[in-house]
Amino acid sequence: MKQPRRYSSTKGFSRASGLLQSRIKSASEARGFAVTRLLTHWQDIVGEATAQVARPVNVSYGKGGFGATLVLLTTGAQAPMLEMQKEQIREKVNACYGYNAIARVRITQTAPTGFSEGQASFDHAPRRVSKSMSQAAVKQAETLTQDVADEGLRVAIQALGSNVINKSNS
Repeated sequence: MKQPRRYSSTKGFSRASGLLQSRIKSASEARGFAVTRLLTHWQDIVGEATAQVARPVNVSYGKGGFGATLVLLTTGAQAPMLEMQKEQIREKVNACYGYNAIARVRITQTAPTGFSEGQASFDHAPRRVSKSMSQAAVKQAETLTQDVADEGLRVAIQALGSNVINKSNS
């Protein structure tokens, strides 16, 4: 007598992470990343502020296998700030590896594929919400601009005036 075939609870389906794990690992190893967690959890490793302005591009190892160089991609305006944070970034990345794998951090300001093909895009910090405008400043700006005939110009001057009055009062 044959036993009936039992199906697993997944019914032949696999997790997407399990299917992609080998491909992600081979692609990241080609770029020198022995630990893929450095790529997948970059924001958790270096912090939100650094992750918004830079991303890892390459890890190149020396002849002995130790003393690797981590290459970070950033925009030109952020490079001086990252230059001052190199040591902290190196320590955080080495904590991810578990040993002092990274000896140097190098910062590049261009896209890895070239100037025109790949543009560096980073998630920027959300804009701050401005303070609420005081009603007294709005009323004063409306009073000062009531003689302006053009509607669009009057609205623009009212907005400018209420911002100036509100800022000078605070």
